[in-house]
Amino acid sequence: MTGSVGAPAERREGREKVSGTARYAAEYHSPGRAQAWPVPATVARGRVTGVDTAAALAVPGVLDVLTHENAPRLAEPDDPTLAVLQDPRVPHRGWFVALVVAETLEAARAGAAAVRVAYDAEAHDVELTASHPGVYVPEEANGGHPAVREQGDPDGAFGSSAARVDVAYRVPPLHNHPMEPHASTARWDDGRLTVHTSSQGAGAVRAVLAGLFALPKERIVVTAEHVGGGFGSKGTPRPDVVLAAMAARQTGRAVTVALPRRYLPAVVGHRAPTLHRLRLGADADGRLAAVVHEVTTHTSRIKEFVEQAAVPARVMYAAPHSRTVHRVAALDVPSPSWMRAPGEAPGMYALESAMDELAGELGLDPVELRVRNEPDVEPDSGKPFSSRHLVECLREGARRFGWDGRDPLPAHPKRREGPLLLGTGVAAATYPVMVWPAAASARALPDGTFLVRINATDIGTGARTVLAQVGADALGVPLERVRTEVGSSELPSAPLAGGSSGTASWGWAVHEACALLARRLAEHSGPLPEQGLDVRADTRGAADAESAFARHAFGAHFAEVAVDTVTGEVRVGRLLGVYAAGRVLNARTARSQFVGGMTMGLGMALTEGSTMDAAFGDFTESDLASYHVPVHADTGEIEAHWLDEDDSRLNPMGSKGIGEIGIVGTAAAIGNAVHHATGVRFRELPLTPDRVLAGLLDRRGTNDVRTGPAASGSGPVRNS
Repeated sequence: MTGSVGAPAERREGREKVSGTARYAAEYHSPGRAQAWPVPATVARGRVTGVDTAAALAVPGVLDVLTHENAPRLAEPDDPTLAVLQDPRVPHRGWFVALVVAETLEAARAGAAAVRVAYDAEAHDVELTASHPGVYVPEEANGGHPAVREQGDPDGAFGSSAARVDVAYRVPPLHNHPMEPHASTARWDDGRLTVHTSSQGAGAVRAVLAGLFALPKERIVVTAEHVGGGFGSKGTPRPDVVLAAMAARQTGRAVTVALPRRYLPAVVGHRAPTLHRLRLGADADGRLAAVVHEVTTHTSRIKEFVEQAAVPARVMYAAPHSRTVHRVAALDVPSPSWMRAPGEAPGMYALESAMDELAGELGLDPVELRVRNEPDVEPDSGKPFSSRHLVECLREGARRFGWDGRDPLPAHPKRREGPLLLGTGVAAATYPVMVWPAAASARALPDGTFLVRINATDIGTGARTVLAQVGADALGVPLERVRTEVGSSELPSAPLAGGSSGTASWGWAVHEACALLARRLAEHSGPLPEQGLDVRADTRGAADAESAFARHAFGAHFAEVAVDTVTGEVRVGRLLGVYAAGRVLNARTARSQFVGGMTMGLGMALTEGSTMDAAFGDFTESDLASYHVPVHADTGEIEAHWLDEDDSRLNPMGSKGIGEIGIVGTAAAIGNAVHHATGVRFRELPLTPDRVLAGLLDRRGTNDVRTGPAASGSGPVRNS
């Protein structure tokens, strides 16, 4: 073994990215390449009754305008959001109703502005409420989870519990907003389609395009060499790649479609709003008797997607009686989809906030409450955990954070510094281990180097580097002798980068291929052939085999905040995360992923939130001016640490996914810290200054929050 795995190796593509030589999907130039700009619908529901393209076609440089009347016909897709320009219906505002193709981006944009569309508008409904008459219980939530799970008598156990909380929380719609907007460049050559796209999975894009255009997969090449982030929104093909392929076929040109950022919230998915009701019942010692988590969310009318936000409550704590329920209302809204840690991020915000409230009811330290409810097996399935070191994460985090010196009383006067109220909070984190089959090849070359090839997608996580480390260890050679090729459908097939499953899935195949190559080399005598010695491995039947163990990563988050009683601003001075996520394969990229997730959780807690305009039928926050993603000025000290977890029941590397667990629990830790600082329990995100200031001013028993005594309460009343 060379010891490459675990080392803080630098990103192999880092120099290309910082020097500007890394090419992204919209940067593949070819002679005659055209640019295209979509036209979004301006009604929230209805039908297109006419499209006047005359003025657009008169714009200098405009080549064509595609509408539902003249666009190439597509086969019916499995994903209805990709049936663009196929019929006159408008399922939500922002749905694309035309595409202008031009010589330049400026001409395409001007042409799109000149298109005139007439509609037969219909009444729309975009407002989600828990009592919406259209709310129903689906068969399953995202990920194939049953919508309802019940054990024992949760209502009876809750009613007889010594300590109870019955609380409601709301998480608003959230948007992915990767640095690189969704973009694709497509061209046709003699019936063959070549696509460069910003996607989390080139193989998935090729499969979808093959179906839509009735082509054999072998006649389609999809590359996603460099991807500027996705956070789930690029996990499935989006309209940009379909429009680019359609326009290229229509015009005979290579065509680039780069979606304007303002259009993203309506067409590339979003985290659906979730309305939570949590009921926790415990005995006087803090041991849970009942856990009830009910979630209501929305989906579009054309595609059902149900955020699995109650699923984490099936995993986290020991309780003999439980019920988790998902409900959904189909509205005239854009189709929701994956966003970093779907289900876990909003679900754990609610659960971990309720656990903090229960700790308050019991007068028990929040860390100790969680420790006392540590399960022996996974509560939902009854399976033993392959490894579970949540208690160790909580204990180590408390030690590093200085939790033992914490004054538990909310809004204690000694934690006041002028207008600032100081507080600290904690929350747990979890994310499932997911692994999918993959194929990889490994080649030994006569010059002593090695080439590893796999259709993995590096969306900014450092996959190229980490896979080279896995290969180097399996081969027993220095890291610099191993090269990797990723991001093309012409490479051995691999699953998409999603669900924190990428490295675990791809790394397994790379390890197997390189281990096999090492054995072949040991048996080989004499010089290698000029083309080298090549082997291939496929993990089908192994990676997808049913496990007898419940496999999850766990973690603990600690936050320190200062709340300004004059402005309502919340500043997070410290964030600490401690994780148990199997074997960490690259210390440098792992820390980056953990810190990135925590920063995204900070945004979820304090700045990120979207509003559905009931009259207009669209999200009002559609750009980075109104939807505030945290920047350096918003963050304080962020630390990420991990335990050395040895788990042989995962994959040959012993690794768990780390891309998403960093966001899970962060918002709850911050919200709990705000309560500790102010004595006010805010149950709706984000904690923006206006919301916080209103809560402070409304605090019971005082007219001056800067000098008055603390009081508890804001939002739904706790039952105890």
